[in-house]
Amino acid sequence: MALTIDQPIEQKQQSLPARLFASQTFWVVIAVILACVFLSFATDAFATSKNLYNITRNITFVAIIALGMTFVIITGGIDLSVGSVLCLSSMILAVTMHAGYSIEVGILASIATALAIGAFNGVLIAYLGFPPFVVTLGMLSIARSLAMVASNNTVVFQFGPDHAKLLSLGGGAWVFGIANPVLYMILLALITGFILRWTKFGRHIFAIGGNEHAATLTGVPVRQIKVAVYMISALSAGIAGIIQTGWLGAVTTNLGTGMELQVIAATVIGGANLAGGVGTAFGAIVGAALIEVIRNSLGLLGINAFWQGVFIGGAILLAVLFDRIRNFRRSD
Repeated sequence: MALTIDQPIEQKQQSLPARLFASQTFWVVIAVILACVFLSFATDAFATSKNLYNITRNITFVAIIALGMTFVIITGGIDLSVGSVLCLSSMILAVTMHAGYSIEVGILASIATALAIGAFNGVLIAYLGFPPFVVTLGMLSIARSLAMVASNNTVVFQFGPDHAKLLSLGGGAWVFGIANPVLYMILLALITGFILRWTKFGRHIFAIGGNEHAATLTGVPVRQIKVAVYMISALSAGIAGIIQTGWLGAVTTNLGTGMELQVIAATVIGGANLAGGVGTAFGAIVGAALIEVIRNSLGLLGINAFWQGVFIGGAILLAVLFDRIRNFRRSD
């Protein structure tokens, strides 16, 4: 929903508590904290160092992709291909290193593949006018099929002479015992937050999501920015794929299946609006945290894992309901 001139002024005049209570991200943070406190008392395993280490590490893969998805959703788009892009990027890395090339060459090949897919999606959407849903849904199938072709649909678990380096990259804990994926997530979140808040590129992204026609009239390079955000989304999936390959120590063609739904859920739960114009890096991280806490809690409480979709879907509906109520109150 496009903002009027009066709305930013009204928002600045609000007190800090009022802004917090009106923020969806704030309430998601509260939900995560309350869930953690409850689980700490309800189970003996939740608050253990091993479980907390696993939770924080598991959050990172969805969160890193959600950071890239935030760019796309702010512009009013959607990217359903990220799970398959993660799989293909991981497979390209694995196959390249398995062939005897260094980890640097493997990472470059993986990143180049992700960027090429993102550029392809962006060009079809921005320049040819294809619907984002259709383009990225098609790429979801294409990218996973290419991963099968690249590996002949086999599991790759030997990564050549730099095998140990890759495992250390994704599964190590180089700083204060913090899992490497968590450090990568924090760094990427800081970069994302800086871009969205403090750069001209970030302002253009919000302008496109707020009112694309108005953005075009004011000279915003809408098409180029749309291509860029889909490249960023694919790049985030590629980065997550590289990290996850090092963490798992193997790559299969099932890697990342259904991940696009978790990523979109994390982004929306964290406060992004599928209509465009709203989204933050912190919200993407918090949304991913809530999803992982839900997933983790089901096992600890002895609840059938099949209920996971019900809880996550319910969280999405609550997030949309919160946004509807907020917009209704603003319109009044």
